[in-house]
Amino acid sequence: MRVESCALAGVLVFVPEPHHDDRGLFTRTFDTKIAAEHGLAAETFQQDSQSRSRSGVLRGMHGRSGRGEAKLVRCARGAVHDVLVDIRPGSATFGRQQAFRLDDVEFAHLYVPPGFLHGFQVLTEYADVCYRIDRPHDPAEDLAVRYDDPELAIEWPLAVTLLSARDAAAGTWADLVASVRG
Repeated sequence: MRVESCALAGVLVFVPEPHHDDRGLFTRTFDTKIAAEHGLAAETFQQDSQSRSRSGVLRGMHGRSGRGEAKLVRCARGAVHDVLVDIRPGSATFGRQQAFRLDDVEFAHLYVPPGFLHGFQVLTEYADVCYRIDRPHDPAEDLAVRYDDPELAIEWPLAVTLLSARDAAAGTWADLVASVRG
């Protein structure tokens, strides 16, 4: 498994090396030793979740207040355009974004440290996205910014076909900046 650093401080991409044969493939999706070599203890993660969505569906941009939330994200089926935005007030990359393609071909895993907004759009007919999260979900800490906020100007590859009511009612980037900067 190869590990790559990203333009956003603390974000890592874990790239498995699948073994292919006549039956299909086999790949390791998590390795505690490799994770520990990059500062992530296996006990970092407490909860696994999975979503399934149709083409064009957009989920995001979500984050957590308080101490934030670390997660390891991968696409187990299909492909997604995954986007992170740094919301850590003291970070040199505050407000910057980076996009990634996660799919069931390369099986890359995106490590998202606490202090980021996260969202994705489904690029294939369907996509299953798996999340390994460092703490239980607390709805009182949910943060959300509109996927189409003009200040963020995130470039989504497809027309958005469906949003949750929560995502459609999400706040603005300016409101989030005011709240995290106090």
